[in-house]
Amino acid sequence: MSLMQLFLRLMIDPARPDSRRRKKDERGFTLTELMVVIFIIGLLATVVLINVLPSQDKAMVTKAKADIATLESALEQYRLDNLTYPASTDGLNALVAAPPALAQPERYRRGGYIKKLPQDPWGRPYNYQAPGANGKAFDVWSMGADGAPGGTDENADIRSEE
Repeated sequence: MSLMQLFLRLMIDPARPDSRRRKKDERGFTLTELMVVIFIIGLLATVVLINVLPSQDKAMVTKAKADIATLESALEQYRLDNLTYPASTDGLNALVAAPPALAQPERYRRGGYIKKLPQDPWGRPYNYQAPGANGKAFDVWSMGADGAPGGTDENADIRSEE
């Protein structure tokens, strides 16, 4: 018996199940089953997003308040060393490098008071004004998500005392 005859005999053997047909339990998923699974995954993703997105807004406000507290602490250190707060014209940059108009530059802390000025969670610089409103020595604030003065909720201005 030649090799070819042996091969054909094995292929046509009636006792052997047809290799070209799959058993019913070995077939793939139907389109309906796949659509149901995709729908359930989409539904779960929607529920998760609805619960997570408000937390992100709260986290951004909390980060802004923490950054403002850090900047205020650095401003206090600046005042202790230089006997005054930076002028509004020098801004928060005075915490990173000595302002050119500083009365006694030798009192300025070597390396600055912070390494790098943070940006608010929405990618904008923090605002600084000296003297501040309501008799305060200075004000540091973020304009919030909308970048405009005032607003409500996540668009409200963020100050440390709030």
